[in-house]
Amino acid sequence: MSAVPSGPLVSVVMAAYNAAIHVVAALDSVAGQTWPHIEIIVVDDGSTDGTPAILAHYSQFRGIQIITQSNRGQCAALNRGLAAAKGEFIKFLDSDDLLSPNAIAVQVAALQDRPGLVAYGEWARFHTEPKEAQFRRRPGWHDAGPIDWLVEIWDDGQPMMQCGQFLVPHALLARTGGWDERLSLVNDFEFFARVVLASSGVVFTPAARLYYRSGMPDSLSGQKSGAAWASAARSLTLGTDYLLAAENSARTRRAAAAVLQELAYSMYPSAPNLVRQLEQRIAALGGCPRPPQGGSSFRLARRLIGWKAARWLQIAAGKYPAPE
Repeated sequence: MSAVPSGPLVSVVMAAYNAAIHVVAALDSVAGQTWPHIEIIVVDDGSTDGTPAILAHYSQFRGIQIITQSNRGQCAALNRGLAAAKGEFIKFLDSDDLLSPNAIAVQVAALQDRPGLVAYGEWARFHTEPKEAQFRRRPGWHDAGPIDWLVEIWDDGQPMMQCGQFLVPHALLARTGGWDERLSLVNDFEFFARVVLASSGVVFTPAARLYYRSGMPDSLSGQKSGAAWASAARSLTLGTDYLLAAENSARTRRAAAAVLQELAYSMYPSAPNLVRQLEQRIAALGGCPRPPQGGSSFRLARRLIGWKAARWLQIAAGKYPAPE
């Protein structure tokens, strides 16, 4: 007879939509955690590939709950899973990402007897094999108060607030509410801006690693339709509004302008109307002097003819995706 696991229960909540290629690896990375007291909740968001059969196999194992719903989007699926979660702590994980074996144990240890804090771990990108991931120090990789932390990670315009990096007290989520179901692309920006600002601060857990899978055109982050860009703009607008409501200062306006400017660069020329709206907001915040990044040819063209014309040259040369 196996011993009853001790310590707080952690609920790992995952949304899966047509995730047959990678969901097994994601689930195995959770099942292989050194922390013994875990429940896994997977919400199949109306998959039409082999995902339902894979999840049916996993449903026979203790501690794994499979919920099936018609396709309503990732945020709705995560909210469905959160509603079923019984854990003292919650970790959301994308169905194509991986956790290091001790990720949850390290984060639970960091949060025990420290109510109101959230834990945040390291991340690195990979495309095919986790061994490709190179973990290098990034902004925000230390303990900090909520506003200080958000300002620091937003300041370079490219923040990473991926759901699998965080472990969040369930009680905190009961106060902040769930995921905004209007959002698809970049939905984690709004969500974790809200969660972090409601917390007492961020505890950095360097031994808790997220392996972030990239380069998948069918993934949510790979979607660049008009609706996806509108979601990204809404998410960043809401998230920056939360920060400015908490502290409207030169540093928070600068950080907000930086992330909005980086999004505007990414969206042009696919969503020109949204870019104009973002540019108006950036100007109202005091502007952002940081130019868009690129290779030496792009940087030269940017200086000579402006970044928007330089972007069109990139598209003509096949070095940047053409608008859909």
